[in-house]
Amino acid sequence: MVKVIAILAIVVSSIVTTNAQELGVRFGDISGGNVAIDGVFSTGNFSRVHADVSFGDGVGIDLIWDFLYRPLAGEAFNWYVGVGPYVWIDDPFWLGAVGEIGLEYRFNAIPIALGADWRPAISIIENTDFHGKGFGINIRYIFNY
Repeated sequence: MVKVIAILAIVVSSIVTTNAQELGVRFGDISGGNVAIDGVFSTGNFSRVHADVSFGDGVGIDLIWDFLYRPLAGEAFNWYVGVGPYVWIDDPFWLGAVGEIGLEYRFNAIPIALGADWRPAISIIENTDFHGKGFGINIRYIFNY
């Protein structure tokens, strides 16, 4: 339990001290829990890193590179597709790959982004398995608005 709290403190402090362009929460079926701290970091015009730290019986971390991030209709709607690793720190320990496809809406008058996505995952370590129930809702505050 002390290890989980120490890892959680390191991850949360690193998310807070970095320059995230968007920071919020994600609700739904996530690697490790039902609620996560959700952060987005820009890596270019059409790519970004989407990171989540979830809490439940243990700690889950998703680090997804969205390599397609494009406007859908005008400036408000965007869609994205990505892939990356995930880890679940508890007993049993899980390590694998997660995909992501989603749609988000950015309000013009306020610095808020709402999104919905699906994250299928393949577990490699403790057991090899496919998880297809990773639907979630994102609510993020946009810095540098």
